[in-house]
Amino acid sequence: MLAVCTKEDGTAELRQVDVPKIRSDEVLVKVVAAAQNPADWVFTEWRKGKEPAIVGLDFAGIVQEVGQSIDSFQVGDRVAGMVHGCKDLNGSFAEYVAAIPHMMFKVPESWSLEDASQLPCACYTACQSLYQSQDLPYPDNPAPVPFDILSWASGTSVGQFTVQLAKLGGMRVIATASPKHFDRLKALGIDDVFDYHDPDVSKKIKAYTNGKLRHAVDCICKEDTPKAISDALSDEGGTVSVVRQIKPARDEVKHVFALALDLSERPYSFPFEYTPKPGMADFADKSSKMIARLLREGKLTPAPIKVYPDGLASFKEGFEYMKSGQVSGEKIVYRVADTPGIRS
Repeated sequence: MLAVCTKEDGTAELRQVDVPKIRSDEVLVKVVAAAQNPADWVFTEWRKGKEPAIVGLDFAGIVQEVGQSIDSFQVGDRVAGMVHGCKDLNGSFAEYVAAIPHMMFKVPESWSLEDASQLPCACYTACQSLYQSQDLPYPDNPAPVPFDILSWASGTSVGQFTVQLAKLGGMRVIATASPKHFDRLKALGIDDVFDYHDPDVSKKIKAYTNGKLRHAVDCICKEDTPKAISDALSDEGGTVSVVRQIKPARDEVKHVFALALDLSERPYSFPFEYTPKPGMADFADKSSKMIARLLREGKLTPAPIKVYPDGLASFKEGFEYMKSGQVSGEKIVYRVADTPGIRS
């Protein structure tokens, strides 16, 4: 099969590799669309000096083969899921991927597989940020009395699904974003949105929440966001879910880091050494079932996607577009069948 593989010089190339063989607890999926995440180009560079690995976390496609111990999926199912790309010869930027059932979910016909490919990493991260890190209400048991939560940088993929899930959980959702994303975020149901470029944004959010804000999600984790969020929180502090390990701006604020890769509940040594924590797979399975239900019920809205014309062969353009900071409020998607050498 064709796949985007890392090279020893820290770059990647499209080349032929073997179709992955599944274990008894895995599912083989023919990838229809793969969505790009920042980790894809970052991990590719981090593979410098290491053996080749297939790039890509997010995928959507059709189940081709089911392991003997699996009864939750069958051949022909439309699915989306996440794998640990750049770790070994199994990644989403390929014709086929071996997936773990608790890190995938069925996709209804109302969703295109191109749109669905953006869901896994963003939704799992949003679930971790809300439910695992802060024990906040799920959509099936929303808060009886609304309380405030701040989603910083809500125009990002993680941000767009964080605000949707938080709103479904009965929270009063305050977002920050660039003004060009305001209308879209309001259409997703948020209660209010502030321009994070405004030097007084933290002060305005603190006034809006009457100084009682205790929950936040930092969806971007830049150098200045810990202080900006800290200044918006109550004087007593609060909890902030973060998408990378970054120090809080004051002692009263607790940062909780969550990484969607950990939900596999399998050990790994790239990008760092990780020993599985019990309960991760159960949490992922619960999250996957919730996402599937919300999709069936029409309660989640996809972000806009940018589809490159030559499928996986366009990955260098996609990487450069993302590395240069041009991605804003959209998801880069590669349609595998558009790749030269695969086109029928």
